[in-house]
Amino acid sequence: MNFIARLGVVFYLFFFSVSIIAQNIWEGNTTPTYLELSEYLLRVSKSSDNVELYNMGKSDYGLPIYVCIVNGAKDSLQTFQKARNETTILINNAIHPGEPDGVNACLIWLDQILSTEDPLEEMPVVAFIPSFNVGGMINRSTNSRANQNGPEEYGFRGNAQNLDLNRDFIKMDSKNAFVFSKIFHGLDPDVFVDNHVSNGADYQYTLTYISSLSDRLPPSIRKITNESLLPSLEKDLAQNYGIDLFPYVDLKGQTPEGGIVSFNDLPRYSMGYTALFQSLSFTVETHMLKPFPQRVQATLAFMKALISWTAKHKKLIERSRLKARKSIAEAETYCFNYKSDGNADSILFKGFEHSFVRHHITGLNRLKYDTSAPYTRNIAHYKSFEATREVRIPRYYFVGRQEKDVIKRLKVNQVDMKKLKNDTVIQLGVFEVLDFEVSKRPYEGHFQLKNIKINYGERRVALKKGDVRIATNQQNASFIHAVLQPEAEDSYFSWNFFDSYLQQKEYFSSYVFIDKIEEILEKDDDLRKAYESKMEEDLDFRKSERAQLYFIYKGSPYFEKTVNILPVFFQY
Repeated sequence: MNFIARLGVVFYLFFFSVSIIAQNIWEGNTTPTYLELSEYLLRVSKSSDNVELYNMGKSDYGLPIYVCIVNGAKDSLQTFQKARNETTILINNAIHPGEPDGVNACLIWLDQILSTEDPLEEMPVVAFIPSFNVGGMINRSTNSRANQNGPEEYGFRGNAQNLDLNRDFIKMDSKNAFVFSKIFHGLDPDVFVDNHVSNGADYQYTLTYISSLSDRLPPSIRKITNESLLPSLEKDLAQNYGIDLFPYVDLKGQTPEGGIVSFNDLPRYSMGYTALFQSLSFTVETHMLKPFPQRVQATLAFMKALISWTAKHKKLIERSRLKARKSIAEAETYCFNYKSDGNADSILFKGFEHSFVRHHITGLNRLKYDTSAPYTRNIAHYKSFEATREVRIPRYYFVGRQEKDVIKRLKVNQVDMKKLKNDTVIQLGVFEVLDFEVSKRPYEGHFQLKNIKINYGERRVALKKGDVRIATNQQNASFIHAVLQPEAEDSYFSWNFFDSYLQQKEYFSSYVFIDKIEEILEKDDDLRKAYESKMEEDLDFRKSERAQLYFIYKGSPYFEKTVNILPVFFQY
């Protein structure tokens, strides 16, 4: 297609996309393309005083990521200031573009809002990202979601780099993640929602949700979520929309009858990331086997119920977030690496009977749900989690200036830090890596480190001019600890930012070094005793010259003292 023809297509879509989408896409079994979506929202923003559309930066694909804001101030500076000062909801769509329910739901909601005569003053500021994964949205097909019932055509899960962007909020390998951070911190939303479609078991519900692990939340956020928000949503959806709201069905076994487990929303995920900043965070998971129009309406109903609740509880939300931020900034310990404690509550579940029947091709028994045999019964719900690690919170962290990628990510996440003005030597805490495991296969572009063991030591550290000092008594402390405490599940260390510090750079030649060991052992009584004890206990050690020499070398002044010491230090 030549340039004139392309221009004609854009011109046509720009001026006629309202009728195209309204008639064929919003309510039906189709979802708009990136171009249709962007041009429509641009058209609406130009024609309405209540809708603003901002280009927030390029995606990895090279095309913009937009944010659409309703009830702003019709000026970017004033709108973002209003969002930060007042109560704001941020909704993210198409992080997995094969799951476009939220795209259509936001368009329907926007059309309804603009067609009503009700004033918007009492409504919170509502912002939505129309398409976060631009590259995945453009990569459309009809068959990449084999288990999903519509729409007719949709995008792909991976972005232009083939990354799952819902694993990228800490490591930030994509441009999209940096744009999201710009949007998120620019708005500082009180409530966040990421719209998805589920995979997994079959059951009666169209609408399920993930909320943050209750045991990990600050007390004020936990209270408002469990005692006000969730009960209100359940009641509103049932009474006004005829929709049951149920927790995300994350199976403990093979079927729901074995119980479900609360989803562990780690910081790598969108809602786990936003929860670090005390946003009330949710993931909507509509059921893959329900028809697309039905899923869209369920997502829309959730949005409406959430916006209604938020509008009625603005002061409560703001107070709860302020309390949470204060408690986090003043905390003395940091708890992390949460695991299910094995205790289960009972929850009433609407499922389908299942059986294992022989498949005529494979010859093996396969799982089959019988949708003609619905049931309602209690199942186990494993929602109680406990922290397996707890550390004392330092007053300060220090990060070497050479770690530019880390400092860049700290800055875009609004972490307050100060550069040191002079070189100095100071007694500081150090993170010494004792052990870790490396993933056997790459995971989202990384061989992530697991089962990390750290010795929290202390030594004199030479800090450089330009190194940064980070005070922990700030409102973004949860994010700071999550990325700088190396044993945390999604720390920068676990995501390979500091791998170079794990490699020894200097070694010895055995035939030379062996002439030094007598002198070394004579000067170091502790090392000599440790060596003699190992000789006595370890037969393989006694038979290996190299093992013996390395043992002595590692305990001697010749061994480099920086290996396995991370370039992040701390001070109590």
